[in-house]
Amino acid sequence: MKKNVLTKEAKIGIITIISIGLLYFGINYLKGVNLFKPVNHYFVSFNNVKDLTISSPVYIEGFKVGLVRAIRYDYTTTDKITVEVSLEDDMRINRGSYIVIENTLLSGAALHIKLNKYVNEYLKSGETIEGRLGSDMMTDVQEKILPEVTQLLPKIDSILAGLQHIVNHPALGQSLEHIERTTNNLEVSTLQLNRLLNNDVPVIVSDLKKITGNFTEISEELKGLDLNATVSSVNQTLANLQLTTNKLNSTDSSLGLLLNDKALYNNLNATMENASTLLFDLKENPKRYVHFSLF
Repeated sequence: MKKNVLTKEAKIGIITIISIGLLYFGINYLKGVNLFKPVNHYFVSFNNVKDLTISSPVYIEGFKVGLVRAIRYDYTTTDKITVEVSLEDDMRINRGSYIVIENTLLSGAALHIKLNKYVNEYLKSGETIEGRLGSDMMTDVQEKILPEVTQLLPKIDSILAGLQHIVNHPALGQSLEHIERTTNNLEVSTLQLNRLLNNDVPVIVSDLKKITGNFTEISEELKGLDLNATVSSVNQTLANLQLTTNKLNSTDSSLGLLLNDKALYNNLNATMENASTLLFDLKENPKRYVHFSLF
C-alpha cells in the first residue's frame, strides 16, 4: 500500500499560503488592527483630509476607540472624500454626532468623535457621519501669530538700535568703571572691617568686660554703705542749720538782736561817727587833749 506523500509543489503552495496569511496578519497587527476582535464600520464624509492617513487613530474624550480603515475620493463629485473607520463593537454613536480632524506637530492627524449626548438614538454600523476639519496649529500660527510678529519686527528693530546706542555710549563704560572702582573700595572696606572685627573688637569687648566688672564691684560697695545713717546725718545737719537760721532771725538772742535791732545799728553807727569826729578833732587840735610840761 502506497503512502500519500505531498509533492514538492504542494508543499511550496502550502508554505506560500501560510506566508501570505502571516504577512497579512502581521501588517494589520502593525497597523493596530485586531482581526479577531469584532468591530463596527462607519463612513465619514470630509471636504479635506489633510495629514490623515490609513491607520490614523480615532479618539473619544482622549481615549482610542478605533482606526481609519480606508480613504476614498469620490470622483463623481468634487470636495467629497469618504473615510472608513472601524470602531470597537461596544462603541455606540448618537445621531447628530460628528467627527473632527485634529492635527498635531508630531503624530500627524487624528479623528476625534464629538458625541451628541442630548439624544438617545444611535447610528447603525455602515451609516455615514458628518466630518469636520478642526483647527490646524500651523494654520493658526500663520493666520494669528505671524501677522502680530510682522507688526513687531519694526519695533524690535528700533529696540535693537536703541540697545546698540546704549551699548556703544561712552557713559556705559564710565559707569562700569565706577562700578568696578566701587566694588574694589567695598572689597577694601570689607578687609578693614574684618581686620577691625578680628583685632580691635576683641580688645573693646575685653575692656567692656573689665568696666562691667568694676561697675559690679562699685555696686557691691554701694550696697555695703549705710545709706540710712548718712541720710539721717545729713537731715540732722540740715535741721541744725535751720535752727541756727531761725535764731539769727529771732530777736531773743544777742546775735539775733545784733542782726535785727535797728536801734542798736543806729547807736553803733552814731558811735562810729562820734569816734571819727573825735579822731579828726584830735588830729586837728592835739593841744586840746595833750599837754606837755617841761618844768
